[in-house]
Amino acid sequence: MEVLREEYFQNTVLQWAIALGVSLLTVFVFQVVKLVVIRRLRKFGEMTETDIDDFVLKLLGSTKFLLILALSLYAGSFMLDLAESVRDYLSSVAIVVFLLQATLWGNRTIDFALMRFTQQRLDAEDPASTTAIGLVGTVLRVVFIVLIGLVGLATIGFDVNALVAGVGIGGIAVAMAVNGILQDLFGSLTIALDKPFVVGDFITVGDFSGTVENVGLKSTRLRSNTGEQLVMSNNDLLSSRLRNYKQMVERRGTMNLGVTYGTPADKLEAIPGMIREILDGEELARLDRAHFASFGDFALNFVIVYWMLTPAYGDFMDTTQSINLKIVRRFEEEGIEMAFPTQTIYLNKDDA
Repeated sequence: MEVLREEYFQNTVLQWAIALGVSLLTVFVFQVVKLVVIRRLRKFGEMTETDIDDFVLKLLGSTKFLLILALSLYAGSFMLDLAESVRDYLSSVAIVVFLLQATLWGNRTIDFALMRFTQQRLDAEDPASTTAIGLVGTVLRVVFIVLIGLVGLATIGFDVNALVAGVGIGGIAVAMAVNGILQDLFGSLTIALDKPFVVGDFITVGDFSGTVENVGLKSTRLRSNTGEQLVMSNNDLLSSRLRNYKQMVERRGTMNLGVTYGTPADKLEAIPGMIREILDGEELARLDRAHFASFGDFALNFVIVYWMLTPAYGDFMDTTQSINLKIVRRFEEEGIEMAFPTQTIYLNKDDA
């Protein structure tokens, strides 16, 4: 068989044939293993309720034939007498193809993890945790791709240390230039994770107040009571003291009543009891205290403090109105007069 002994590129035809056979056999083995594993996983997945096995099944199914071909050709190259530079080149190609496939696997894994996290938060009725999920996913993908890229560059012989040093210096300059933007971006992430407020909450920040409509990557939008939209940067919100009225469990109410100085002492003593009876008749209110508090310039002052059992402002105003009307009617029945600003002048006839 003289033909098998003929040399091409420093290898005989027999060596080339063996290398081709090894490559084809490797492709066949990879394909068989892939199909067998997928088939077994599919049967196993039908018996389980978790979706992790289904994800692994899809992940294996997404393996590209290019990766199998590159690994098979690399395996067959060991049957040939190749120069060290050629073998290094084939090794680099195989590693780069594998890194490309790993990038696809990594992106699918990140998507799956974020989807599971989002669904768990929604099932737990905690939609606030999903506010910045898009930002988190983007950051994870960028970091993963950068790491894959660095490994790929190192594989082909690029000086990664010099690149990282250069990027580090440039990154510092860029970070200084976009410092405010970065603060707002991290502020968005902080709002999503720490949850000082969520969409739909009514908050007050300094002299501004409104209902949260949207939490973006850089700013948060509020709808004020007068109708206009307020746009505030996330960093400003986090660095300010804010009040979140949506998180209230109970709402505190205070009343100041003044009756005339001519009111008898027994009537004054009975007023706190009247207030208690009125508050006890309100379904959404609970009396905290009612006292004859002070002697005013033109009135005897009572202070009433009560708690609403619901934080809803509409219920608070309805209940306050009901209490006020009942107090007016009760005072009319008891002959107690409400005080209003008056001035009494006493004249001495002898001096006149």
